[in-house]
Amino acid sequence: MEAAGGGGGLGTMRAVLAILQWWGFNVTVIIINKWIFQKLDFKFPLTVSCVHFICSSIGAYVAIHVLRAKPLIQVEPEDRWRRIFPMSFVFCMNIVLGNVSLRYIPVSFMQTIKSFTPATTVILQWLVWSKHFEWRIWASLVPIVGGILLTSMTELSFNMFGFCAAMVGCLATSTKTILAESLLHGYKFDSINTVYYMAPFATMILALPAMLLEGGGVIDWFYTHDSIVSSLVIILGSGVLAFCLNFSIFYVIHSTTAVTFNVAGNLKVAVAVLVSWLIFRNPISSMNAIGCAITLVGCTFYGYVRHLISQQQAAAPGSPRTNSPGSRMEMLPLVGDMQDKV
Repeated sequence: MEAAGGGGGLGTMRAVLAILQWWGFNVTVIIINKWIFQKLDFKFPLTVSCVHFICSSIGAYVAIHVLRAKPLIQVEPEDRWRRIFPMSFVFCMNIVLGNVSLRYIPVSFMQTIKSFTPATTVILQWLVWSKHFEWRIWASLVPIVGGILLTSMTELSFNMFGFCAAMVGCLATSTKTILAESLLHGYKFDSINTVYYMAPFATMILALPAMLLEGGGVIDWFYTHDSIVSSLVIILGSGVLAFCLNFSIFYVIHSTTAVTFNVAGNLKVAVAVLVSWLIFRNPISSMNAIGCAITLVGCTFYGYVRHLISQQQAAAPGSPRTNSPGSRMEMLPLVGDMQDKV
């Protein structure tokens, strides 16, 4: 990720605008989804996720084939099923679990748990793939884990089902990111092409479970809910904004540096927590707020350590990597910088 070119002032202005529109779309999607579940009483996370995938599929097609925002990355038909489909399944689980958790727990708590993803990624790579990391990586996870523990113990609106859904969602995010290295090897996907290929598969995967598990409830909601038209506009609008979020991620990655992206991502969580509290007024204790702050500081520290290690690797491109079991060291854990893809 490179900073925007051009003059310093113009590049800074472009980066600031990119970050602000990213924050705006991200926070708006989260708040609208929570509004749908809580205020509209549309308690069907699978259906909401399916609407998001349909809108994202259409949006990605328009962006690539009509607006020509990005050239289409050609993927062999067999690779679509052998590589893209497994990724789409995990991608689908990630989004669904996020929406399920959002139904049962406050936005502030859900966003804090999502910040646990770096830790789950490192632990998964260590346990399952037997990769080893520098002590600095492990040290940077301490405040993340500690902050999550403190937040969970002091959450006044704690719900075990929502908490478990959010935690499994972190594992799904980590698994998706790790699998991308092997399954998508050779394909340099950007966020638009990622949605173009994965959203239709995700729609196909989710459509039948959504109809079987939530179809009856959705029909009952249609007959009993007031202001159907305005409610449907909000639900469909959330799907459109979900795609816009992906487009904004593409823009912000090309307008900022890696460090700026990491810091802005953690500040975005703080903005989402503040805005959700102003709207929904969910109770937050002082210790809970401290736990959230510790988690975000830990995520920022983790991103800084990761950046330092990547700089060291770039400064010594000819340094050998040992592959023996006892000394194999994966200096830079694979953590997706686009965790907010919808």
